Amino acid sequence: MHIRYRFAIVSLCIALVSLAAAEGSRTERQTFRLPELAALNLPFSDAVLVGDTLYLSGNGGIDLSTMSAPEDPKDEAKLLMENFKKTLAMANMTLDDLVSVTVYCPDLSLYADFNEVYRSYFAGEFPARAFIGSGPLLFGMRFEMQAIAVR
Repeated sequence: MHIRYRFAIVSLCIALVSLAAAEGSRTERQTFRLPELAALNLPFSDAVLVGDTLYLSGNGGIDLSTMSAPEDPKDEAKLLMENFKKTLAMANMTLDDLVSVTVYCPDLSLYADFNEVYRSYFAGEFPARAFIGSGPLLFGMRFEMQAIAVR
């Protein structure tokens, strides 16, 4: 009987420690929606903050009044970067907090146009980045970018 009692206490302690560890490993999530995009009722968040890491959904540079991309690819890239700045600001972050960026573009001849604009938004080091040739993008966009930022 004495051994069973010790075994029960040890088992209870292990269960309590496991439960506490599992409870501590749960990370709160905070989601963000740009007010101008919230009205579209799209089935995703613009960004999700988990701990100190912000995951930014794919975003482009469309004119919300016409739901189309500007004629000039550089203007589209500027709108895209401004949208990212707004999304990061909602989480009290800046473009300098970006650590990884993926850009999708159906026309790789626009690489230099995108880089000209993109480069102007960073004062220091650039985040890691991939520029990927893609199929057509929604709303006739030429660029779509998703990213990860860390505080």
